[in-house]
Amino acid sequence: MDHIISMFLDNELGLDDKIDFISKVHGDKTFRDQTVELLEQEKFLRSDVVERTPQIKLPLKKSFVMPLWRPIAAIGGALAAALLVLILSVPSEISPQTIHRFVIYRPDISHAEISGSFTNWQNRPMDRVGDTGYWEITLNVPKGEHRFIYILDGQQRFPDPTLPDREEDDFGGENSILSV
Repeated sequence: MDHIISMFLDNELGLDDKIDFISKVHGDKTFRDQTVELLEQEKFLRSDVVERTPQIKLPLKKSFVMPLWRPIAAIGGALAAALLVLILSVPSEISPQTIHRFVIYRPDISHAEISGSFTNWQNRPMDRVGDTGYWEITLNVPKGEHRFIYILDGQQRFPDPTLPDREEDDFGGENSILSV
């Protein structure tokens, strides 16, 4: 896959790159068809999985509702609410995080993982997206600059093709650099 298509899908192109992209789409039928196919797959990936939420009605029995009105239940509820307010008002030392979706297109593999500074270099399995050839995972990533790598079929290290910033690692390969 041409990396410019991926950059277009992820809205990572500058104005000059967008002009080049549009020119290539209009001039190269194969490139245009590949772009449309990947856009259709992205549309599918972003669609809602559940079309409607089932309605569940639980019958409330009188024996369940009545104890809530007793004074002991009211005191217990007030104490639980006060404890919740106290817990939520304590300042947290956790660094701000953002949700980031990692996606690669590798229809030729049977297993994909991601490992990086935001996972303490622990491998996290990625999910196969049907039979599309895409693999994805959504993670909370702390703000800052991070290094990461995809691991394909348990052994092949594969940098993110959509990120141009890379650096050599200690194993003779390259890590992708992500700025959040």
